[in-house]
Amino acid sequence: MYRDISPGTVKQIPIQEANTKSAPNANSPIVDEQTVIVLPLEEPPPVPDYIVGPNDVLFINVSGKPEFSSLGAFSTYNTKPGGIQQPTGSGGIQQPTGSRVDGEGNIQMPFLGTIHVGGMTLPQIQNQIRESVVKYIKDPWVIVEVGDYKSHPLYLLGEFMNPGVFYMDRPMNLLQGIALGGGYDTKTGVDKVGADLSSARLIRDKKTVPVDINDLLTKGDQRQNVWLKSGDTIYIPDTRNQFVFVFGAVKTFGPIPIPPGGLTLSQAIATAQLLDTGDDFRYIRIIRSLSATSGELMVVDFDKILHGKAMSLMLRQGDVVFVPKSGFGNWNDAINELLPSLQAVGAILQPFVQIQYLKNY
Repeated sequence: MYRDISPGTVKQIPIQEANTKSAPNANSPIVDEQTVIVLPLEEPPPVPDYIVGPNDVLFINVSGKPEFSSLGAFSTYNTKPGGIQQPTGSGGIQQPTGSRVDGEGNIQMPFLGTIHVGGMTLPQIQNQIRESVVKYIKDPWVIVEVGDYKSHPLYLLGEFMNPGVFYMDRPMNLLQGIALGGGYDTKTGVDKVGADLSSARLIRDKKTVPVDINDLLTKGDQRQNVWLKSGDTIYIPDTRNQFVFVFGAVKTFGPIPIPPGGLTLSQAIATAQLLDTGDDFRYIRIIRSLSATSGELMVVDFDKILHGKAMSLMLRQGDVVFVPKSGFGNWNDAINELLPSLQAVGAILQPFVQIQYLKNY
């Protein structure tokens, strides 16, 4: 294929400049490009009070009467090496116990029995207990405090200084959540592996949320400082493994690692190996992530590159390359054909691609 250029031929290719819609460059292989912007996440702020949920532990004092309260006993422990705690007679750490909220949002109290507290604020719980105990005590007072916060987990994964599971004790925004992990890791050692903020993402209900963590942390864009919800995951990958993805009329489709020296479109397609069918490569498509909430859709005339009329395009981290299997179609056709492949590797795609094209899956 493309034997019209004889072996040993040397051709001078003019230096190409950036292609733009207003002034397209004849020397550029990019024949069309358009920018796609994802609408930012807009949600009302949460209620200011803590919402009690399963696994929280409540300390409840009803008029100072232990038979109606749930203050619990004090157990004395010594901490052994490795974090193991053992009961001791004296000289240890006192750990109070209270009423733990069960999976259905209920607690058990002496005399009062089962009381539902899940999804309620502390003032609401106080009022409910006061109404329940008024038939036993005249003009009772009730104090409710959270002894252990365990119902609103936040998962910090990847390049945090202190990754792990944290429990929110109040409404928190994204910046406060990142601070729980001590901030992100900025390694500058020999391997120079650190946080890849351009690929950082907020995951909620198994889907990536349209939030640009990079802009929040590096540019102070407070529009990205969204409120967190129970069960959210903040993931910041490292810069070690970077890929482009090639799909369509190729023998080996999927992720292709970017070597230290970079990767061109020609090298990526050669690695994926074109199928023997089809010979029209004027409309190869590339989905490029510019940030977590914006990207570019490019159509590349690969014929110009193969015929020595344009330099091969340098690919970027996360680029999705689609080689059409048949004649030219529009972007909707290309995306529909791409979707099954994107779903198969969805977990390692750039946030923009996940948000824009996998939002319904």
